[in-house]
Amino acid sequence: MADRTAPNCHLRLEWVYGYRGHQCRNNLYYTAAKEIVYFVAGVGVVYNTREHKQKFYLGHNDDIISLALHPERVLVATGQVGKEPYICVWDSYTVQTVSILKDVHTHGVACLAFDLEGQCLVSVGLDSKNTICVWDWRRGKVLAAAPGHTDRIFDISWDLYQPSKLVSCGVKHIKFWSLCGNALTPKRGVFGKTGDLQTILCLACAKDEVTYSGALNGDIYVWKGINLMRTVQGAHGSGIFSMNACEEGFATGGRDGCVRLWDLNFKPITVIDLRETDQGYKVARVENSRGLSVRSVCWRGDHILVGTQDSEIFEVVVHDRNKPFLIMQGHCEGELWALAVHPTKPLAMTGSDDRSVRIWSLIDHALIARCNMEEPIRCAAVSTDGIHLALGMKDGSFTVLRVRDMTEVVHIKDRKEAIHELKYSPDGAHLAVGSNDNSVDIYGVVQRYKKVGECIGSNSFITHMDWSTDSKFLQSNDGSGRRLFYRMPSGKEVTNREELKLVQWASWTCVLGPEVNGIWPKYSAVNDINSVDANFNNQVLVTADDYGLVKLLRYPCIKKGAKCKKYLGHSAHITNVRWSHDYQWVITIGGADHSVFQWKFVPERKSKEALHIAPQETLADSNSEESDSDQSDVPEMDSEIEQETQLTYRRQVYKEDLPQLKEQCNEKHRAIAMKKRERAPGNGLKLHFIHGYRGYDCRSNLFYTQTGEIVYHVAAVGIVYNRQQNTQRFYMGHDDDILCLAIHPLKDFVATGQVGRDSSIHIWDTEMLKPMSVLKGFHQLGVCTLDFSADGKRLASVGLDDNHTIVLWDWRKGEKLSAMCGSKDKIFVVKINPYLPDKLITAGVKHMKFWHKAGGGLIGRKGNMGKTETMMCAVYGWSEEMVFSGTCTGDICIWRDMFLMKTVKAHDGPVFSMHALEKGFVTGGKDGIVALWDDTFERCLKTYAIKRAVLAPGSKGLLLEDNPSIRAISLGHGHILVGTKNGEILEVDKSGPITLLVQGHMEGEVWGLATHPHLPLCATVSDDRTLRIWDLSPSHCMLAVRKLRKGGRCCCFSPDGKALAVGLNDGSFLIVNADTLEDLVSFHHRKDIITDIKFSPGSGKYLAVASGDTFVDIYNVMSSKRVGVCKGCLNSITHLDWDRRGKLLQVNTSAKEQFFFEAPRGKRQTIPATEVEKVDWSTWTCVLGTSVEGIWPVISEVTEVTSACLSHDKKVLATGDDLGYIKVFRYPVRGKYAKFKRYVAHSTHVTNVRWTHEDSLLVTAGGGDTCLMIWTHELETHRELRQCDSEESDIESEDDGGYDSDVTKENEINYTIKALSTNMRPMTGIKPHLQLKEPSVDERQGVVRPPVSRALPQPEKLQTNNVGKKKRPIEDLVLELVFGYRGNDCRNNVHYLNEGADIIYHTASVGIVLNLTTSCQSFYVEHSDDILCLTINQHPKFPNVVATGQVGDTGDMSATSPSIHIWDAMTKQTLSVLRCFHSGGVCSVSFSATGKLLLSVGLDSEHTVTIWKWQEGAKVASHIGHTQRIFVAEFRPDSDTHFVSVGIKHVRFWTLAGRALLSKKGVLSSIEDARMQTMLSVAFGAVL
Repeated sequence: MADRTAPNCHLRLEWVYGYRGHQCRNNLYYTAAKEIVYFVAGVGVVYNTREHKQKFYLGHNDDIISLALHPERVLVATGQVGKEPYICVWDSYTVQTVSILKDVHTHGVACLAFDLEGQCLVSVGLDSKNTICVWDWRRGKVLAAAPGHTDRIFDISWDLYQPSKLVSCGVKHIKFWSLCGNALTPKRGVFGKTGDLQTILCLACAKDEVTYSGALNGDIYVWKGINLMRTVQGAHGSGIFSMNACEEGFATGGRDGCVRLWDLNFKPITVIDLRETDQGYKVARVENSRGLSVRSVCWRGDHILVGTQDSEIFEVVVHDRNKPFLIMQGHCEGELWALAVHPTKPLAMTGSDDRSVRIWSLIDHALIARCNMEEPIRCAAVSTDGIHLALGMKDGSFTVLRVRDMTEVVHIKDRKEAIHELKYSPDGAHLAVGSNDNSVDIYGVVQRYKKVGECIGSNSFITHMDWSTDSKFLQSNDGSGRRLFYRMPSGKEVTNREELKLVQWASWTCVLGPEVNGIWPKYSAVNDINSVDANFNNQVLVTADDYGLVKLLRYPCIKKGAKCKKYLGHSAHITNVRWSHDYQWVITIGGADHSVFQWKFVPERKSKEALHIAPQETLADSNSEESDSDQSDVPEMDSEIEQETQLTYRRQVYKEDLPQLKEQCNEKHRAIAMKKRERAPGNGLKLHFIHGYRGYDCRSNLFYTQTGEIVYHVAAVGIVYNRQQNTQRFYMGHDDDILCLAIHPLKDFVATGQVGRDSSIHIWDTEMLKPMSVLKGFHQLGVCTLDFSADGKRLASVGLDDNHTIVLWDWRKGEKLSAMCGSKDKIFVVKINPYLPDKLITAGVKHMKFWHKAGGGLIGRKGNMGKTETMMCAVYGWSEEMVFSGTCTGDICIWRDMFLMKTVKAHDGPVFSMHALEKGFVTGGKDGIVALWDDTFERCLKTYAIKRAVLAPGSKGLLLEDNPSIRAISLGHGHILVGTKNGEILEVDKSGPITLLVQGHMEGEVWGLATHPHLPLCATVSDDRTLRIWDLSPSHCMLAVRKLRKGGRCCCFSPDGKALAVGLNDGSFLIVNADTLEDLVSFHHRKDIITDIKFSPGSGKYLAVASGDTFVDIYNVMSSKRVGVCKGCLNSITHLDWDRRGKLLQVNTSAKEQFFFEAPRGKRQTIPATEVEKVDWSTWTCVLGTSVEGIWPVISEVTEVTSACLSHDKKVLATGDDLGYIKVFRYPVRGKYAKFKRYVAHSTHVTNVRWTHEDSLLVTAGGGDTCLMIWTHELETHRELRQCDSEESDIESEDDGGYDSDVTKENEINYTIKALSTNMRPMTGIKPHLQLKEPSVDERQGVVRPPVSRALPQPEKLQTNNVGKKKRPIEDLVLELVFGYRGNDCRNNVHYLNEGADIIYHTASVGIVLNLTTSCQSFYVEHSDDILCLTINQHPKFPNVVATGQVGDTGDMSATSPSIHIWDAMTKQTLSVLRCFHSGGVCSVSFSATGKLLLSVGLDSEHTVTIWKWQEGAKVASHIGHTQRIFVAEFRPDSDTHFVSVGIKHVRFWTLAGRALLSKKGVLSSIEDARMQTMLSVAFGAVL
């Protein structure tokens, strides 16, 4: 019976009793279909009163607390609580999700409202700032966000008569908002003398800027604009919780239990007093003493819906308003714990802390009886004959009622603590009562409940009890997790387990015991599961836990971590669960949500018929096959896949961290920077060819381009390979490992995703190798798979974060369309449906999911296949619902929609790659076979085995083994392109021959690298246990390969080039013939890895072998004997070099020590630094010493320089380091932190660099990226200036002399923001005229500074207003003339308008237009603080459009944040306001060539550069500008994507690609002795 699969039967939610009235308002509406929509716990309910049916929306995973109805009254928006709460917009007719809005709010979503057209949705968060957010809900995009208020906001509404105006109200405030651009600007309502400042609970907007609001004291406040116009006193007796506007007028509901109707001018029509009704249980309320309180009102036509605090819904017909009709009720506020089912009838009894006991009919879905008790009820039980109902109370007493008429039989109090569990014995003779006093009392039913026994044995409170069928035994569970047995009715404990062997239990509601072992997930506390009930007939078990999950498992459930089906709905803890008497239903009750859920049980035979019903979609699949255990019943994972799932691609240091690290180090090194340092070398490198293809952990990353070239990736480089010319071109935009590649349907663009802390995706053009768009800011750690949609407009990507987040992008705009957590396990592939771009599939470890886009989110459903296998690849077939996926066991699964139709055996071992053709498919697997199939996978048309025997003569290398694992397949140009795990790219002709095009090392680090002494060859040796010889001449092929028994880390050619020495990882080394690679001789003297090996120069008589054992052994090659050992090093040896005479060795160790030894004996020598430089070294590959001091970067604590190599002409030193940089320096590199040229192509550490014999090429080996890269060495004379050279050093040099005093001053200005722009008055402290005045620092020193801000000076003494005087009304002041112009710290801020008729400039916070003919000034006065910059839009489509940027404080998007206003110079009308994160202020603005984009630069510490679409108020891209002040940034006059920024020692050329900003520093090296100066302005010339 130990079946650990999930049961085949399932539960379907049938009815929910209750309505959420507590702590919520305005959450009850009529839909267009006249159904009622509201919510309970985590479920949206659509209730049809005429047919008495309910539909459920289950898309939330926590309590819903807010609801809004779309103006067309079909769509509903609901918001929930939680750490990462989201908003769902769903259809009330189909109860399917339309859109998900997420990633903005925290804590919860308190209010929601649609605007009049229904295009925008506003939401208010529960965070400390009560953030208000406006959404374009269909796209899931935030249009604007701002801090709402410091205190709770209770209601928000759009002004339905004025566009882009909103009103919000809450604790002691009301605010009127206007939406412009991306800015929400509030104005506080002025209460004035008309009414008291108080909490406003609800509001409704009317015509002519009139707003009605309900206050806490029962008055209605009427606002005109932002001023309180009048109040309607005493509209309700106390707080008005709800206000609803409709065509006829307004309805209000209050805490006094009344609903009032008002006409459109707020004249009273009528009152409906619900306290008078005979249907709400009046008696009940007297004891609860708080009366009925209305929380929600909805008025439509002649019907009014009323929701109350006590979970009741009334429907009132207006003309018969004295007879409200009670249509729904539930328990009132308070925990709900008690649940019992009637033994013979379809009835359920519940009892709660609201002191009521209620009886529900499971057939009529209605409350049929209710009775109020004196005490809160904690448990209930019905006697076996169904006559008595026993209730256990919180005070330790219990009461027995007659079920028939709810009259009391007996009330007994024997205990002081709460009674938590009661059970009648199966024979009906006894009642067992378990209490928190750690004991169970037994009472005789016929003896009028006389106490007949007591069970004491527990040392904790009693949680669950069950009787045996013969009523002779009782088992109990307690809070400490003990299970005890007692003999009945005496209550004696049974310790001898033998007696219990044959006991049959009448019911099973205990959570402990072997039968229910499997209900406990791993790492769960003993109180996590609150209730269990077994259905013996169908052998299933249902459990209820603290996480709001109802789970269905098989019974008995013996093995830990059994599979289950889980159901969401209750939001918080579920306190109890029971099967109905005939096992038709399951009843669950929620503690905090005090709701009763009734689930229909669908047994196995029925669930087969139910398959054609679309599964109810929820976020956690209702029938998820999940469990927390490791599935022992799943076949072992394939070793390759196992290896791949373990890869995390995490780095100690990401390249993104460099700027901060440098900043930290720079403090220490400022002094050194003053010294004059060596210039960067004139020579440069250019990447020429790369041997390598990343196949060992990537799939489907190899394609033909439009022009028939081949595109693939390795390390951090995208490669376009021309097979006719055997040349490569490179996309170098990435700075770390590329992990995936997808090609655009037109085959001209490619998308690549990389590793990184904030990893980016680049979409680039295969012809020009230029980035079209860069997508950043969403995936962490890395991007593991990509796919373009069939129309090429969208791109889907999956991240490597813990949730494997899936994102759908509009890649050209760089916009994220939707995102969702994918899976806990690794996802290998994502594919967008070619027919419906809103649908996609993902496949991965035990995962196959079908997704569709819903606004900003994605909704996923698991593939329906019993046990989900690990999928390695997937493609769409010939119609929108056909999907084919390849598994890790070699099967092809064929899906229709989300149902598995059949499987076909295709390969031995995993199917790694699959490609769809017009008329069929091609697949490749671990078995090294390429198979062609027909379009239904019925027949395999042809197979190609990848074998050495069929390798064509034109191949560029050798196959390492037959049938290598195939990781990528693609078709085109009459060939099949195949990528293997071993790093080979092959082209298979349809007729059979195979050509090898490119190859590299396999998985494992490549360290060993040696160049031939006089031929263009090099040798490499790697941890993949191969030694390879490569041809560096234009044929670029691998000439020879040999397998080794161990991996190797170093190699070296003998001076005559005939022998090759190789050091292995086990401490041995061998010398082989350089042509045939056959062994000449081998030695094994050391245990640790051999780290470096070198022949002595000249005749190559000696061989020095360095090992991790800290020794260097010297061998005589001729006699094959060891002749010397260099001792004395304390650490592993990393590098060694011979001098030209072959008499001296220089050695570096891993602890950065430098030693010298005499050869061949190995005696240690001490040589002073000055002498070392005079020694003529045969090679220089060491990284220590004064002559290379400058190669170590500032952040050398974090990164190591792993290798170096000096060119044979001793002019240029090349180095490789841990961050993957290759740098070239002028030699000798004296003095710290020399300048260099830097190249990025390797992704992780560069392990080795070597110049070829005539210095024309540099060969570099990458560690983890397995690449061999060949760079051409370009000399100064014939280098055309190219972009890829970066001339950099780690410290900005300070040697360019002083500044102009004005510039210095301007750089140091701090713009402070004072009182005028802040609207928050500090409410604590001492009144100003009582404060002791502290002299400021300036005053003490006698300095007088002009204030930068416009704040008023603080008065010395508070001027008191003389009350006696008659006050004159103050008339409005009008600005007439402004003297002054801000020129002291601004530039480019005076412009002509209207062909020279007007000029425009600014001073203080005013924009001024001066007409030169009339000398009249006109003003733009919307800014709240000093304007710092101004620009004019030059495009004829936008005449007289001006942008001005102002000072501001923090960038928190509140009203005091810095902002940019775009306005019309003639009408002074604001066109858009951009609130920005530039804390401090905006110091430069510039429009693009088309006038649609605006560029701004901030005064924040990072001098951020941002680009906006100013008409929409949308931020397009943003990037850190420079460490020091930027003065001007301007678009090129002909471009929307290129601009230049200038500032302190800084010129940068920027490009906008999608949503990303890429920049290059200006290079001055071509001019002799030029230094970077401080730049103050920029202009553009024509290109000659």
